[in-house]
Amino acid sequence: WAVEERSTGRLVGRAGTHRPPRPDWPGLEVGWTFHPEVWGRGYATEAGRASVDWAFASHDVGELVSVILPSNAPSQAVARRLGFELREERVLSHFPSERHGIWVLPRATGS
Repeated sequence: WAVEERSTGRLVGRAGTHRPPRPDWPGLEVGWTFHPEVWGRGYATEAGRASVDWAFASHDVGELVSVILPSNAPSQAVARRLGFELREERVLSHFPSERHGIWVLPRATGS
């Protein structure tokens, strides 16, 4: 989804789900990316929460993932706020030069 700043209508980022057709992709991903100018305003957490809620309501999956570079501390902080935990770090075939953190959020019991 495109994310617009409510007060200005300006496009400030995007968020949502992603599952590329790659054999080593870890699952249905929730992701976010925002212009650095708006970092720290809660947009990523708000959009990430909406994405998580929509993904679990719309897909029969036991867990969601978020693929985050180990150097991306702000996105790791958002993932933690959303309840994701780091499962592992590994190299993915489409980006062989760096390891990525595979963050996981299990579906809540009873959901």
